[in-house]
Amino acid sequence: MKSITIQGTKRESVGKKSTKALRDAELVPCVVYGGGEPLNFSAAEKAFKGLVYTPEAHTVSIEVDGQTIPAVLQDIQFHPITDKILHADFYQLADNKPVIMEVPVKIIGRAKGVVAGGVLRQSFRKLKVKAIPANLPDEIVVDVTPLRIGNKLYIGGIKNDSYTFMHPDNAVVVAVKMSRNAMKAGAAAMDDEDEEEVEGAAPVAEETAAE
Repeated sequence: MKSITIQGTKRESVGKKSTKALRDAELVPCVVYGGGEPLNFSAAEKAFKGLVYTPEAHTVSIEVDGQTIPAVLQDIQFHPITDKILHADFYQLADNKPVIMEVPVKIIGRAKGVVAGGVLRQSFRKLKVKAIPANLPDEIVVDVTPLRIGNKLYIGGIKNDSYTFMHPDNAVVVAVKMSRNAMKAGAAAMDDEDEEEVEGAAPVAEETAAE
């Protein structure tokens, strides 16, 4: 999995006054857990651009006072009005310790049901997976080519030995639904068939009446 680097500075004070001063200076208060004592640090808000404002998944290399810590973003808080980053929590990675993170879903192929007039519905843009760092995927590739109208692809259908999905096997990842246009076309075709049957039955009724 790709990694980005965030340069940080260790925080000596974690009070409200200190936190406000950091935010006023466009710095984000952060914490790294999982390596013994939590490490409090701050980093420039712009350093999060490649981590947060992207559809891709990344691990993080946090550099604080000469120390490099591999980690993943676990939680991030935004201001409800301005969307300014208020706080970020990271979890330190270890080679043999599984970690949970969200990975984007990449759809490939064109479903047979879509070719036939259906509509592809994607239930998940990202999926939570659990794996050791070396097995974390950059993305979950889903081939929808075989799906026909009415078909669904479940989590159980895309299982992988390298990582575990943190979703039930019966969770629907993508489905092909009947489109409104296709439904209207089908209804119109049925109406035409009914009219043809009625027209074809009229002469028979007349002959019976004549007898």
